[in-house]
Amino acid sequence: MTAYQHDRVVPFDDSRLSKKEQVASMFDDIASRYDFLNRFLSGGIDLWWRKKAIGQLKGVDAREILDVATGTGDMALMTYRRLHPLKVTGIDISEGMLDLGRQKIQDQALDSFIELKTGDSENIPFPDHSFDAVTVAFGVRNFEHLEKGLQEIRRVLRPGGKLVVLEFSKPSGATGKLYQWYMNRVTPALVGLFSKNRKAYTYLNKSIQAFPEGVRFTAVLDKLGYRETSAHALTLGICSIYCGVK
Repeated sequence: MTAYQHDRVVPFDDSRLSKKEQVASMFDDIASRYDFLNRFLSGGIDLWWRKKAIGQLKGVDAREILDVATGTGDMALMTYRRLHPLKVTGIDISEGMLDLGRQKIQDQALDSFIELKTGDSENIPFPDHSFDAVTVAFGVRNFEHLEKGLQEIRRVLRPGGKLVVLEFSKPSGATGKLYQWYMNRVTPALVGLFSKNRKAYTYLNKSIQAFPEGVRFTAVLDKLGYRETSAHALTLGICSIYCGVK
């Protein structure tokens, strides 16, 4: 199994915890501010990105959908509203994020259709061939072992099932320079106004820089046995949608 540079990028360089443990702790710490900061730092465009990703499942007979690294359940909720499958299940390693997501689902009276469970991308707690589709929004960078997580997702997909990954990428040219200035200078300053955990957003940028984006990511999917793989850049390359079929 190949190790990737981003597998070794961790939130806290001085910690002895594993990447998985550090990521869970980090998201527990920022959970109460996570949704607000997402909307604030992206100007709300992250909602459009999610809609575009979910749109990749239109025309797919997806009755059972799994959302990996579901966080506070935004992707799970949006998937249900737009596609109306029989059920959406979300898994995440952060109990703090899940607690907030469960409250949102309860507030919208969608408990019968959306369930959030504690779960790890590398040990998904479901049998083989359990889901018609799997989504991962801004989560694959947090996998401790990229290939192992993607293999687990393929295992729980039914034959013909579709994976849709939404992830940050690195724009090039003048856009890339402006983006790096924003991520290196503006984002930490803005985060500091609302959160004491600046390291979480420093980690965000470091993990984006190290992630095997574009054709390098579809090559990983190809290697693991996915077919019909594709990559589609959004918003001048700031974000990308990746798809693959089992």
